[in-house]
Amino acid sequence: MKIEANAIPPLTLAADSFAALGSEQRLSVLRCLVRAGPDGLSIGDLGERTGVTGSTLTHHLKLLTATGLVKQERRGRSTICAAVAYAEIEALAQFLLTECCADASAPCKDHDHD
Repeated sequence: MKIEANAIPPLTLAADSFAALGSEQRLSVLRCLVRAGPDGLSIGDLGERTGVTGSTLTHHLKLLTATGLVKQERRGRSTICAAVAYAEIEALAQFLLTECCADASAPCKDHDHD
């Protein structure tokens, strides 16, 4: 999935991305990679930090990679994983908020709509 920066994704792309994040473990993996920044983490470090290991971690990384939210790169003997789709993650959040309160009789008071 590739979403232009500041663009709201089409419904199908948003659905695929949200489906990839529809697991506590996958969401935990992505959040951990976002915290690690662009340098990413080795699969071993990622497993230790999230408690998700082995074939389960491999499965989750495959789904996150397929949607373009995570990339994997071989560095020597290690596989490094990194969250690379910060603009796409932001666009997914905007997807949810773009029409916030559009049908409400009064504007929302809980958040700003810049």
